[in-house]
Amino acid sequence: MSSQIKIKRVGVPDIRARKGGEPLVCLTAYDAPMARLLDPHCDVLLVGDSVGMVVHGLDSTIGVTLDMMILHGKAVMRASKQALVVIDLPFGTYEKSPEQAFESASRVLAETGAQAVKIESGVYAAETIRFLTERGIPVMGHVGLRPQAALNEGGFKAKGRDEAERARVNNEAREADAAGAFAIVIEGVAESLAREITAAVKTPTIGIGASAACDGQILVTQDMLGLFDWTPKFVRRYAQLSGAIEEAVEAYAADVKTRAFPSDAETYSFKPKNG
Repeated sequence: MSSQIKIKRVGVPDIRARKGGEPLVCLTAYDAPMARLLDPHCDVLLVGDSVGMVVHGLDSTIGVTLDMMILHGKAVMRASKQALVVIDLPFGTYEKSPEQAFESASRVLAETGAQAVKIESGVYAAETIRFLTERGIPVMGHVGLRPQAALNEGGFKAKGRDEAERARVNNEAREADAAGAFAIVIEGVAESLAREITAAVKTPTIGIGASAACDGQILVTQDMLGLFDWTPKFVRRYAQLSGAIEEAVEAYAADVKTRAFPSDAETYSFKPKNG
């Protein structure tokens, strides 16, 4: 009998059940090596369309395609074993109609094996969320600062600063909840608004730059690890890996230049991961 213990992957009902309980730990993942490291510690791994900026060097998320999301989603699914994997639907793949959203979402889930999709919850989103969930596709909502709407809203700015905007964000969250979203990301709002939304909706809220008032937190992993010179003000850097990487590369370059590395072919070995 095999001594291996099969790890049970977190499911959508598990996330729903965490409302008001132990905070949800969520991070972004875009590739297999990072997903493998993050997976044991996270409840949710989000393959965010932020991959366009973080990995591909784009100025915004607007240029991200469905094929890109599927490619990165496959990599994360191969390497993760226990976290719920959610994949963003990128700009232009769900806004036209619920039917367009279903076509995009069903392709993402079928080709990657992921458990859910995330959409940015504008005024049109409730109908789409309901359409998808009624057809068996779990949906995570996203209110507040919505990166895909940054061009129309004047950039990456905090939301809910006046009463009209506060009411709009609150209403969008409530509608996403009523439509069946199993969780809602709240980005870039004041603590008072995040607390109000979290108390009002039945589904867990996941904050990013929205205080600890939410039911969980998510960060862009590369921001948290200090891989970039600049990060948003709300990000706590838990490491400063950019410096460590530069030091490692400098040491490697020095070894190459002084020929201080094995050159005998007999020293080369490769052990498969399952070997």
